[in-house]
Amino acid sequence: MHHGKPCWFELDAARGGPPAASDFYGKVFGWSVADSGMPDFTYLLASHGGDMVAGLMEIPPGADGMPPNWLIYLDVDDCDAAAEKIALLGGTVMKPPADIPGTGRFAVAADPQGAVFGILQVLPMDPQPPAETGAFDQKKEGHGNWIELMSTDPAAGFDFYAELFGWTAGDAMDMGEMGKYQLFRWNGTDIGGMMGLGNAPVPCWLPYFGTNGVEAAMQRIRDAGGEVVSGPHEVPGGAVIAVARDPQGAHFAVVGPREAAP
Repeated sequence: MHHGKPCWFELDAARGGPPAASDFYGKVFGWSVADSGMPDFTYLLASHGGDMVAGLMEIPPGADGMPPNWLIYLDVDDCDAAAEKIALLGGTVMKPPADIPGTGRFAVAADPQGAVFGILQVLPMDPQPPAETGAFDQKKEGHGNWIELMSTDPAAGFDFYAELFGWTAGDAMDMGEMGKYQLFRWNGTDIGGMMGLGNAPVPCWLPYFGTNGVEAAMQRIRDAGGEVVSGPHEVPGGAVIAVARDPQGAHFAVVGPREAAP
C-alpha cells in the first residue's frame, strides 16, 4: 500500500502559462511534455524515463490572486475517508473529492496552519506497475525526490500529517535561530522535512526534484529564464540542494550531487 507516499506534482501556472512552463522545465529536467487530451481543459503531462512525473495547468478559475505554485499530492487508500479525517484533525478541505476519469479520485486541502496539499486515490491498474515507478523516486533524476513543509507550527504540522498518513519522525537537526529541521519517514524511508516558516510568506510545501549535478541544473535554470534564490547548500549525507523560482514565480528545489556523476 502506498498511503502517505508523495505520488504527483502539479504546477498551477499563470493564465496561458503551461506551454512556457513546459518549455522551461523541459530545459531544466529534460521532461517530455504532452497534452493529456482532456476535453475543454488544458492539462499537460510531463514524463521522464518512461514515468509520468508531473502535471501542468493554469491557475483554476475562482483562484484569482493565487500566485503560480507547485502542489504536492499524497497517495491515500480512500480519498473520501481521508478528506473527512482532514476536517476532523482541524484541516480544511478546499476542493472536495472528485473523480479524474481513468486516473482516480482527488481532493485539495490545507493543514491547520494553512499549507495546501492534494490527496489522490489512484485507480488500481492491471497489470500493476512495479512499485518503484511513479512521480516520486529518490533514485531517479527528473523525479520528485523530497518534500519540505515550511510552517508557523511545524510540531503541530507533524502531528497532523503523522495522524493522517502514518508518517514517523526521523532525525531532527538544529538550525540555530531557525529552530529544528524535523525529518519524517514513510515506510521507514526519509522522504521530507519540516521546519519553521523561514523566508516563506505563508505556510507551504516545497517540492524537490532530483538532478544529476546541481551546479549544472542551476545554470540551466538561469539560462531558461528562472532564478536561483538559495544555494547551492550541502546537506547531511553529502547531497547538495538549491531553491529556485521559475519564470512565472513558482518555487521548487533541486537535489543531487554537486557535479554530474559519469
